Amino acid sequence: MRKFRLYMIFQWVFFLPIILPLCIIFGALRGAAQMIERVIEQIKADILPQNEPQPSMD
Repeated sequence: MRKFRLYMIFQWVFFLPIILPLCIIFGALRGAAQMIERVIEQIKADILPQNEPQPSMD
């Protein structure tokens, strides 16, 4: 039979309600920041003129 470390169980029970919401919040904020960065890069790519010549209809 396995021997459980009671102290570690108490630590997880005590700290998990603190750690889990913090991880969720920071993960959501990081994901939002990355998405904003991608959107800004796409806006720059769509709006700023490109150096490539456009094909003409001649």
